[in-house]
Amino acid sequence: MSKLLIRNGHIVDPVNNLDQEMDLLIENGVISKVGKGINGAGAEVIDAKGKLVMPGLVDMHVHFRQPGGEGKETILTGSQAAVRGGVTSVCTMPNTQPVTDNRQIVEFILAEAKKAELLHLYPAAAITKGLEGKELTEIADLKAAGVVAITDDGRSVMNAEIMRRAMEYARMCGVVVISHSEDLSLTEHGVMNEGIVATRLGLRGMPNMSEAVMVAREILLAELTGAHIHCTHISTKESVDLIRQAKAKGVRVTCDATPHHLTLTEESVIGYNTNMKMNPPLRTGADIEALRQGLKEGIIDAVATDHAPHSESDKDVEFDQAPFGVIGVETSFGVMATELAATGKLTWKELVLRMSARPAEILGIPAGTLSVGKPADVILVDPNKKWRVKAEEFCSKSKNSPFIGRELQGKVVTTICCGKVVYKE
Repeated sequence: MSKLLIRNGHIVDPVNNLDQEMDLLIENGVISKVGKGINGAGAEVIDAKGKLVMPGLVDMHVHFRQPGGEGKETILTGSQAAVRGGVTSVCTMPNTQPVTDNRQIVEFILAEAKKAELLHLYPAAAITKGLEGKELTEIADLKAAGVVAITDDGRSVMNAEIMRRAMEYARMCGVVVISHSEDLSLTEHGVMNEGIVATRLGLRGMPNMSEAVMVAREILLAELTGAHIHCTHISTKESVDLIRQAKAKGVRVTCDATPHHLTLTEESVIGYNTNMKMNPPLRTGADIEALRQGLKEGIIDAVATDHAPHSESDKDVEFDQAPFGVIGVETSFGVMATELAATGKLTWKELVLRMSARPAEILGIPAGTLSVGKPADVILVDPNKKWRVKAEEFCSKSKNSPFIGRELQGKVVTTICCGKVVYKE
């Protein structure tokens, strides 16, 4: 019997309303006791004095690029990067090559994750075959194969009738529909937020309304069908307002925002750094304030990274030509700890709720808590440790982070998945 005792740590678990110094005992990969003065006879002991002990993070939006994009990331390297950042459960997006739109690809992805043996990987499958927006995938078969969500992330499903049918089908199958909310007719050829900065830089803009009109459509369709719609990587004040109103009406809508949209503005694009190019684009200070307020209120349910690796050669081109996307699994906790927890804008319990418990609840997976009997997915955090983001230290194959050079406070020093230490600083 393998036993691991984490002693003297400050446990933060919003699901069980814990925020105090306690011990935690893990036996055979499962949490067996949480309390004070636990007798850990025969257990390996980790002294967590001065550390926060939290549930492993759940990132409900990552691109691990395999199959087809192994030069940018693999399931192994993506998993290594994730556990370094304290992430023990991920939901992978389906815009692989070939697209994750059939059982065989789902089974391949799950087999690769099992080989890596570092974290829990839950695939999302495509809503439409080939992400073409024309014909629905076999959602029931994909659910049976192991997917937890469906999405055409990277592109919107522009045809409202197709999206309606997808929601109806998904409701019957019990899977969440994740919406990349973007009216493509309003963003065609756009590369950054529409506004004064874009005009000054001579770059074509993408207006806030391109996101908001699609969020509004998804809400109306969810209200019609009774499906659970999740709007991912929302970036605008208008989206927050729409989702707030919908939740008040009882519509089954949830959403997430990324660390970069919660902390960086369109001003970051000045200098044409392609690591500041993502979709949706970085918005304004007013949008950031609305997102942060939404996160505090719980209108925004989760923080998700949209971890999107690209090679240096992909990004080392003119801003117009560079692909959208930035990496994030290794820095997400540090950025949120620095910008929100260390500044008192969120408590540690609120941060864990948004980065672990709530995304697990949305996906319907057994994670996000330190409850007895649950899988022992645990992270140890040094809340005072200052560290600088360095490209050469990334475990990810790609280095396209918008936070390179930034000093952060709050560091994951140990990650445990199913009772096994999978990362130690």
